[in-house]
This record gives sequence, structure tokens and C-alpha cells, in this order.
Amino acid sequence: MSPGWCSPLPAGIRLAVQITPNAKKTAVVGVLDNALKLKLQAQPIEGKANEALVKYLAAALSVPRSAVTITHGLTNKRKLIEVKSAGLTVDDAVRLLAP
Repeated sequence: MSPGWCSPLPAGIRLAVQITPNAKKTAVVGVLDNALKLKLQAQPIEGKANEALVKYLAAALSVPRSAVTITHGLTNKRKLIEVKSAGLTVDDAVRLLAP
């Protein structure tokens, strides 16, 4: 069974995340209301936090940055992210990201 913050897609996975910008370092904090909670070191101006989020998730999941797309919530703390990677499963995401 998949956690509420991660669901399978035909060509990858979808993540529900909640971010907190301006942190001392970028890290996964835990799970809150069916969303993976992350602290980001970047500031929430000019898309810097979104770019930091994409970069962090791509590195954590070992996929290219172009495979990670924010589909909903570009200007919101809660975001939906699609990761396109045929070999990536919900179990992989849980193992790599869950606190």
C-alpha cells in the first residue's frame, strides 16, 4: 500500500509535498496531512525555492532534473510533483525520501 504523499503514475510517481523555505539546510522533516514535509534552504522569491525543490528531489531520487516537474502549487507551500522515470516505484520513493 502506498503512503498518502506518494502515488504511482503510468510513467513514474506523483509526490504531494509541503515546503518550508528559508531553513538552515534542505531536508525531509516528516509527513504532515498526507504530504511529505520538506525544509528548503532557498528563499521563496523568483522561483528559487521551486528550483531548489526540483534539484533536491532529482538528486534524492537519482533522476535527471528534467524528470521532475511541479504540476500544481507553483506559488503555494503545498505542491504536487510528477517524477517521470519508468524504473522508479512508490517503494523506491518511500525508501529514498521517507524520514
